[in-house]
Amino acid sequence: MASPEIEALTQALSRLPGLGPRSARRAVLHLLKKRETALDPLLSALTAVSRRLSTCGVCGNVDTSDPCAICADPRRDARSLCVVEEVADLWALDRARLFPGKFHVLGGRLSALEGVRPEDLRIDSLVRRVAAGGIDEVVLAMNATLDGQTTAHYIAERLEAYPVRLTQLAHGLPVGGELDYLDEGTLAQALRARRPVA
Repeated sequence: MASPEIEALTQALSRLPGLGPRSARRAVLHLLKKRETALDPLLSALTAVSRRLSTCGVCGNVDTSDPCAICADPRRDARSLCVVEEVADLWALDRARLFPGKFHVLGGRLSALEGVRPEDLRIDSLVRRVAAGGIDEVVLAMNATLDGQTTAHYIAERLEAYPVRLTQLAHGLPVGGELDYLDEGTLAQALRARRPVA
């Protein structure tokens, strides 16, 4: 039987995505066993992030500085802006190093079922960024869900008065995907977005 402190640590870890009670117990045992090489560095990193954590006032990214490292990077193309639903989406796109521009995090997506309205998201701040000028292209990188596409359509309507090129991520067949394993929606989108063979 673990002490109340160890049990509290296990409970806290089990609330993290991807970790259930058993995985959390294994993680705690590992941390306790490797105190100097695992637990102490983890504690130090968590404390440092907790003290300095902030939300970027420009794009909505989570970082330890405001503006965030991406917004402050002079090498980024300020004329291109990629709009994403969540910080995790920004991190995934940035990790791929394929988009050279800046980002804007909405903080979710429109959802009638969940009661998420336009004023609940960072759409007004997006419109202000575009209205300020200097942006040539806005890439709508919403998830390929009904709510994601509804959000993209709403943003497109809000931005249609501004002289920016609106683009959207392509949807369709994944690289290495086999047709018989794909759902009908993915197949339909792939057929609609078909292009000439080069």
